[in-house]
Amino acid sequence: MLPDEGRLIVDAMNTLASRPDGWWHDRPAAVERLLAELQQLGARRAGPLLLVVEGRAGAGLREGRHGEVEVVHATRGGRDAADDRIVALLEQRSASGAAGVGDGADTVVTADRALRDRARRLGARVLGPSVLISELTAE
Repeated sequence: MLPDEGRLIVDAMNTLASRPDGWWHDRPAAVERLLAELQQLGARRAGPLLLVVEGRAGAGLREGRHGEVEVVHATRGGRDAADDRIVALLEQRSASGAAGVGDGADTVVTADRALRDRARRLGARVLGPSVLISELTAE
């Protein structure tokens, strides 16, 4: 189950990859569909919701608020670009003192093993995309 409070950070491409629905045929459209689903979820939860996108899949989507969801772009291209951006978000929060290790302030949604390990070291809770997808399709 997704936590209702705290910041929820979603690894867009990793989440899309967990649904074999043909998303790879039109990555930008798939990101837009995920964003729409997350906006509905965001209206039902108390904490902030961030969608981290990378590359061409997120190129047509402006960074910033989209209703209840904040879209964040990877700051570089290439392998693990979104992972590095997610870690940077966690580090910024940790450096500001806004979240203590293990306090549940941040939850990262990803199946990427290396990102899961990095996020946990920074005190974030980690959930797999299946938990998020179950929540999105529960209605």
